[in-house]
Amino acid sequence: MNSYVDQETGVFPSVCSLDCPDQCGLLIHKEAGKIVKIEGDPAHPVTQGAICNKVRHMAERIYDPNRLRYPLKRTGKKGERRFERISWEEAIDTITTRWKRLIAAEGAEAILPYSFYGNMGMLGTEGMDRRFFHRLGASRLLYTICQAAGTEGYGYTMGGSFGIDPEDTVHSKLIIMWGINAVSTNMHQVMLAEKARKNGATVVVIDVHKNQTGRWADWFIPVLPGTDAALALGIMHILFAEQLVDEDFLREYTVGHEELRQHVRQYEPAVVSSITGVPKEDLYRLARLYGQTSPSFIRIGNGPQHHDNGGMCIRTISCLPALTGQWLKKGGGAIKGNSGYLAHHASALQRPDLLRKPTRRINMNELGSALLELEPPIRSLYVYNSNPAVVAPHANKVRQGLQREDLFTVVHDLFLTETAAYADIVLPATSSLENTDFYRSYWHHYVQLQRPVIKPYAESKSNVDVFRLLAQAMGFEEPAFQDTEAEMIRQALDHPGNPHLADVTYETLAEKQFVKGRVKPLLPGKLPTPSGKIELYSRTMERRGFPPLPTYTPLAGDGDLPFLFIPAPNHNFLNSTFAHNEKHVRLEKAPKLHMNEADAAALGITTGDCVRLWNDRGECELMAIAGEDVLPGVVVTQGLWADSPGSKTLVNALTPDRLADMGGGAVFFSGRVNVEKVQYGK
Repeated sequence: MNSYVDQETGVFPSVCSLDCPDQCGLLIHKEAGKIVKIEGDPAHPVTQGAICNKVRHMAERIYDPNRLRYPLKRTGKKGERRFERISWEEAIDTITTRWKRLIAAEGAEAILPYSFYGNMGMLGTEGMDRRFFHRLGASRLLYTICQAAGTEGYGYTMGGSFGIDPEDTVHSKLIIMWGINAVSTNMHQVMLAEKARKNGATVVVIDVHKNQTGRWADWFIPVLPGTDAALALGIMHILFAEQLVDEDFLREYTVGHEELRQHVRQYEPAVVSSITGVPKEDLYRLARLYGQTSPSFIRIGNGPQHHDNGGMCIRTISCLPALTGQWLKKGGGAIKGNSGYLAHHASALQRPDLLRKPTRRINMNELGSALLELEPPIRSLYVYNSNPAVVAPHANKVRQGLQREDLFTVVHDLFLTETAAYADIVLPATSSLENTDFYRSYWHHYVQLQRPVIKPYAESKSNVDVFRLLAQAMGFEEPAFQDTEAEMIRQALDHPGNPHLADVTYETLAEKQFVKGRVKPLLPGKLPTPSGKIELYSRTMERRGFPPLPTYTPLAGDGDLPFLFIPAPNHNFLNSTFAHNEKHVRLEKAPKLHMNEADAAALGITTGDCVRLWNDRGECELMAIAGEDVLPGVVVTQGLWADSPGSKTLVNALTPDRLADMGGGAVFFSGRVNVEKVQYGK
């Protein structure tokens, strides 16, 4: 494979590494060995040269003067950010010496890796790292913070993460963006929707906040948080009552449609309106629009699943396309995620066979409790591709755990993050543009190859390289730790169990940069559900103690505070990524709290005021924005802001660490808070 690193000047193909469904094709411009420009690759069939500001300014992040240049060890108290430079040899020796001593005294389960998808490269997120921790025998992390609840819920209906090809949505005549701020988080779906709209399509947005996507829509429908399942069931009630369903499709391709028909009679429009905050006349209008427009497409977002009832919510919404037979129509159906199509050979990449005996599993949403309460205790934490001090729920509890002097913590990152401030050893990480890796979108159907474009920054190393060094220092001699990146990619893509990858090999990626999976429409055909059909009634759910039919369950109790609190994403950050970069902070201006103008007036709050929001988990101080973009009783923030001296912007200090109804998912959006105006000088 040709190396781009040694070519000092030129334009080189690449791929965006961010945890985003679009996974754009890129062109990297270099002069004298340094990146001078990043633009979209117009040859990519889906992203077609358009990229967001986050990626366009990525070079500033890569060359940020605050980027870590060499390993560090802590010299002050945890959280003080006092470190001194050490060598890689000392860092690796310190880590492995501590771990060997710990394993001998308490066992390897006292060690916990904590990571997520801050870089979506498969080798860097679930390759050599998983091999290493399997062989070590460490506690295993349950990766549940993002889409676990919705994935399980959708799977009960459709059998897995399978939707329509987003490229087909240009043919849709009705597009419903449900719980997704697509303008900020799925911009190419918006571009495809624009093409559809020029051909007569209507765009409807259903959300708790009239964000940029809500303002872009033809019709914005505000809904109370956690009530989306009730809204979907109200739509079903009207579809059946007014004979707007496709009876032939229901008989041929579903199970449970008669049971569902009877079940949804209880979700009368007046009842649903009182639950959701959607006026009764709007509910009828929406249901009739959906029942009478074809092809119709629902883009199901991450938002609704981040509730106590989130799994069932997504399960319920995913039943709607079946009622009107949309899965047989080009441009009809839904997308929650499409990762099932491009699923690689995970066992070949992660090597769970290296785990000599089963070890305990720890839900990443419960990190604070795990660090403070788990027995036997966690004695060492290794963090990479994540910043849990900011992104994990109940953040104050997480930081209390990180503060433990008896917790040996290692953080591998590009920056001295809030989590790294509590580390004993900090390791400098490469950016994606310095690595070899492969990427598979969880929205479109293309797999892409990343080859290094620039040399590693200063002394930074990739996850793959660091875990090779750790394996060697631990004395692990298995051949799995000697595999090159190219060999690991070949192993991952050699997956006879997934025929969609038949055309995707390391060699074809090296030649073409991106390759589309061999994907065909879901129907007609057999789905990977137990019945082979769309399961409106799920016996699997019944066996597991869930209602077998879509059902609305109110949110769990979170105290009696007056406001439902939604800490949503913003336009210029991606979780805590970019929150440390000055340009992106300037673009976002300031952390804000959006609230209804009636609620604000009752509290004597006007736009621009500093307000305090709090519950028994923590507090924040933000700038109020009063208006009609949220319903009464709802407050919304946007973005995870970096800590700065004197700031009180840690919104996840307020979020509960309860688990959702399915998949062990997070319930970021099911918390409650109080709000008051900050009175200076008192």
